[in-house]
Amino acid sequence: QVQLVESGGGLVQAGGSLRLSCAASGLTFGSFRMAWFRQAPGKERVFVSSISRMGISTNYADFVKGRFTISKDNTKNTVYLQMNSLNPDDTAVYYCAADRSTIYSASPTEYDYWGQGTQVTVSS
Repeated sequence: QVQLVESGGGLVQAGGSLRLSCAASGLTFGSFRMAWFRQAPGKERVFVSSISRMGISTNYADFVKGRFTISKDNTKNTVYLQMNSLNPDDTAVYYCAADRSTIYSASPTEYDYWGQGTQVTVSS
């Protein structure tokens, strides 16, 4: 049984930082591309960032480039999202996702497994 469990969300002031973690179990972690998506109230789930199986290649949505950093530790079966310079527009539920494909995709439909999400709230 595959499980992805996110943690690290919370309330932070604008300009602050948070580090999200996603612990995976029940899958061969090093064989999956991992990603973060987010969903704000009343909006669609959108791509934030992804990282390749071995953590060599990364992709970012334009709205987080230079502020967020994704990383992956295959020895701990964990993917991270370091979020700096947060602003109120970053407020959303952040989801971790796993994709067994080697091809990068920003579409949520391409991902095989999902976590339950962690709430990030940025106050102004």
